[in-house]
Amino acid sequence: MALTRAGEWIRMLLDEDIDAFNARAARERPDLRNADLRGADLRKAVLRRADLNGSHLRLADIRGVDLSEADLDGASINEAQISGTLFPRDLPADEITLSVWKGTRMRARRG
Repeated sequence: MALTRAGEWIRMLLDEDIDAFNARAARERPDLRNADLRGADLRKAVLRRADLNGSHLRLADIRGVDLSEADLDGASINEAQISGTLFPRDLPADEITLSVWKGTRMRARRG
């Protein structure tokens, strides 16, 4: 599937309308599937339950972001700033490391 910079959720993040994004995220799960979020500053975004399946976050700033319940299958975080980020328990450290260093798409280990 092709990456997209369209869609209300994605536009809010790229336009840095974080307050509106977070208010909506409190009511529903953010749909960021296949989002092109390269270089985005996401430090203040509530992404704990976000669906980031297939998204690209190359060079994004996700420092301190809680992704503990996010769907990151197929997402790439190449060269992203990840210090203090809380990743899902089912996402092995080697998947995260390979994605940051080499741009691989992450795969969670299920049950």
